This record gives sequence, structure tokens and C-alpha cells, in this order.
Amino acid sequence: MSSSATYREAGVDTAAGDLAVELMKSAVSATHGPQVQGGFGGFAGLFDVSYLTKFRTPLLATSTDGVGTKVAIAQAIDKHDTIGQDLVGMVVDDIVVVGAKPLFMTDYIACGKVFPERIADIVRGIAEACSATGTALVGGETAEHPGLLAEDEYDVAGAATGAVEADAVLGAHLVHDGDAVIALASSGLHSNGYSLVRHILATQKIGFTDTSVDLGGVVGEVLLEPTRLYTKPVLQLIDAVPGALHSLSHVTGGGIAANLARVLPAGSWVEVDRSTWSPSPVFRVLSDMAGSPLETSEGTWNLGIGFFAVVDPAQAASVISLCESAGVAAWQIGEVRRGTRDLTGFEQGAKGVDGGAVRLVGTYAS
Repeated sequence: MSSSATYREAGVDTAAGDLAVELMKSAVSATHGPQVQGGFGGFAGLFDVSYLTKFRTPLLATSTDGVGTKVAIAQAIDKHDTIGQDLVGMVVDDIVVVGAKPLFMTDYIACGKVFPERIADIVRGIAEACSATGTALVGGETAEHPGLLAEDEYDVAGAATGAVEADAVLGAHLVHDGDAVIALASSGLHSNGYSLVRHILATQKIGFTDTSVDLGGVVGEVLLEPTRLYTKPVLQLIDAVPGALHSLSHVTGGGIAANLARVLPAGSWVEVDRSTWSPSPVFRVLSDMAGSPLETSEGTWNLGIGFFAVVDPAQAASVISLCESAGVAAWQIGEVRRGTRDLTGFEQGAKGVDGGAVRLVGTYAS
């Protein structure tokens, strides 16, 4: 008996893996510009960064993340062509927060069994989102883990690298008293809070293949709405309104207040005015199913805000207008204040950052 046959009997099919690679090849190669060297399929991806010699002090920015339990919904309804965009959103949009332009990305898929077309769908979604953000997909790995994962189970993760001039890094150090805080709309749940979503649906005995009038379609399909990509519009803002953007925040795990607090200087505070927006129906329906007010999920879901921009107040209207022109709804939700005050009820810093303080006030618009 050949070693390959023995390996196949153990649950690993190298031929299926090779076919998956062949199916994804064209989508991945489409993300390659002249900076990508060595072609497709090497042990390591090569990216020419000689253009960084034009920088005075280039800094590399890097981020890594996954999609979380949202993949369980993709698996449940056998739809895998949007999870890749979720991954790119979670990884690449973290890089642009510091003002960096993404350069390249790699991905990792662990699965119980390689189904070539499924793997190709996942990677095609990654590649298309990489193209939309100007990121080269220079490599990746698909690993078959029989016995560790069930045949239909998989998980995805990725890492990306970008570059920014040292004196162009955005962050709390640029934020001033009176700065305007602009919210950029999300496309839905994005990729956070799905453990809560799944718990709510299980409690209500609602399946992912069921149709919900309230949600507006097949439950799983509604919940798989892909994460909005902010990299391109944010980079356009940085170029179009020089100096206007002071700090940025990607609203992911931890919700609204915690993620905004991370990019504010210590000693500053913001009151986010709930009346400036109406959370989209998916959040309202899920909250109604749970029998809980929207306010209780503010630390879990983005509730319609996927990104924050803290900007020069004189440029706030221009920033909002440019976002709208790029197809992203935007609005002012508050302003930065400094000075001593009672911070009871405020979220103060997050993720180990000694940042500012944020709380949500008022009532959501109907």
C-alpha cells in the first residue's frame, strides 16, 4: 500500500487539495501587481517593497484576525462565497485605522475535509475583497484536519501588512478638544456577535434555512451579509482632505463605546448621541427575539456603525460628503471633550489602551 493511499485512508486527500489550489489560482493571481514576485504557489510570497525607499521613515503596519462563529452559518446553509470578504474586512480594515495603505495579505483555512469547490469559493471571496482594497493576496494555506474538525467544518484566518509614513500615522495623539466624531454606516452585523445571534435563534428554535418575514428572507442568507470594506473610501479621505482625519476606529469586538475609546487620548470623553441614527432592522429583530432592548447589545454588535472618524470640526461636512459620494452613509454622532467630569457610566479605554471615555446617551431614532 502506498504512503499516499495510507494518508488518504487517514482522512487527508492531497489530490483534493491540489484541485482546490488550481480552482483558486486565477482569482488569487488577479490580485497580483508588478510588486508580487515569484508567481503563484511558492513556499513564501514575495513582495517588492523598493518603493518604500521614497519614504522618509516608513513604518510597517500589520494585523491578523479571523471571522469567528459566522462561519457556522455559512456551513449550515452551504454558502461560502462571502466569508472571504468578511475576513479581509476584519484584517485589512484594521490596518487603515493608522492611516496605512495595505500591501499584501495571506490566508489560512483549516478544515475537516477539503471540498475543492468550497475552498475555491472561500478564497475567491478573499481575492475579490483584496482587489477591492488594493491588497495583493500573496500566499495562503489550506490544512485538512480529520478527527479534529468534522468533514463540513472549517475556520479561516488571515494576516496583512501595510505601510505608512511615520509622521502620517493617525491616532489619539492628534485628537483635540472639539473634534467631530463621524460615524460610517455598517452593512449589518459584519463579523462580530454571532455567538449571541446563534444563541438567540436557538432559543427561538429558528433554523438558518428558515424564512423570516421580519428579517426579510432566508435567515442564514440575511445573517451572511458581508462586512463592508472601508479601506478604499478611508484612504481616499486621507488624500482628499489632508490633515482632516485625526484618528480612526474599526468597530469590531467590544462594540461601539469600547472601540471609540481606544482611539481617544486619556482625559478626553465623548457622548455618542443615539438619536443621530436608527439601527438597521436586523439588530432590532434580533433584539426583539431576545426580549432585550437594543442598549444591552451595544458592547456586542455594531448596531449600524462600522467605523468612526475623529476629524477636524471645520472639515466634518466635507468628510461626510465624501463618504456619501463613496457610497457609505456617514453622520456626526458627537464631539470630543476634555476636562474633569464625572465619568460614571462611561467605557474607559479598552484592549489594554489607556484611552478616552465614551458612553452612549439618548434614545435611538425610530
